[in-house]
Amino acid sequence: MASPEIISGSLATTGRLDKALAEASGLSRERVKGLIADGAVELDGKVVASGSTKVGAGARYNIALPPPEPLAAEPQDIPLEIMFEDADLLVVNKPAGMVVHPAAGNPDGTLVNALLHHCAGRLSGINGVARPGIVHRIDKDTSGLLVVAKSDAAHEGLAKQFADHSIARRYLAVCTGHPNPAAGTVSGRIGRSEKDRKKMAVLPDDATRGKHAVTHYKTKQRLDHAALIECRLETGRTHQVRVHCASIGHPLLGDPVYGRTPKPLRATLQQLQFARQALHAASLGFIHPISGESLDFRAELPRDMRELIDETAR
Repeated sequence: MASPEIISGSLATTGRLDKALAEASGLSRERVKGLIADGAVELDGKVVASGSTKVGAGARYNIALPPPEPLAAEPQDIPLEIMFEDADLLVVNKPAGMVVHPAAGNPDGTLVNALLHHCAGRLSGINGVARPGIVHRIDKDTSGLLVVAKSDAAHEGLAKQFADHSIARRYLAVCTGHPNPAAGTVSGRIGRSEKDRKKMAVLPDDATRGKHAVTHYKTKQRLDHAALIECRLETGRTHQVRVHCASIGHPLLGDPVYGRTPKPLRATLQQLQFARQALHAASLGFIHPISGESLDFRAELPRDMRELIDETAR
């Protein structure tokens, strides 16, 4: 068995040990708590037993960090379009049809399987497991940009940005019909539909369940019985763009769950063999959680959506 990596240093802040140690070491606070519980943390030469221990700046610490455990998912040599990569994170342009994480019905062939192969030997571990840190997801049949953490510190930093909604996300979509007004904001709590638990829905304003969601949309191009729209997200809820567009009477073209294909366009979709929701995560902006650099990425529309737009252009 490989020996643990020893991380040493001095605390820079006073207060609770787990918080001060997380800030000093770059590990997540939950990871630090687990290491303390395992007896892997020394403070000024003595093993500590509680993360709530009060500490002062300048105290010396040692952490015996065990090698990350392997993830149950198998690495698979699946081609990836990497837009950016460094020691802490990477940005990938996911193709439509690829599931992000292994789950029932999709045990392999996922983005995680591909990343485990691509990042072999270069994952420092997320909460002690050698795995890519998935901080957000896009649906199987949605294409576009995802940021993935390769280290505990990057995972925690990105998760905070998603939690405070400071990540800039822009989607391009083809919706049915022509939104009126051509630009606007859809706001409403999103939660599980009471009629179909497999679907999400916009809930009543007085609902106590679900999560607040806001989508700003703008028509980019009027098409035949459809429109190319840009959607900017303030929040990131499950199926947010799909649900919000359907709620205003303009579901995404090709969406098998939240909409129907207008009769005049059915032949076009069949001809193009377009069998997914017309949705693409086109741009992603965030602050690098380690370097502090402002990063912004853009991914061009994939061929199938470009062909769909060309065929339906007025």
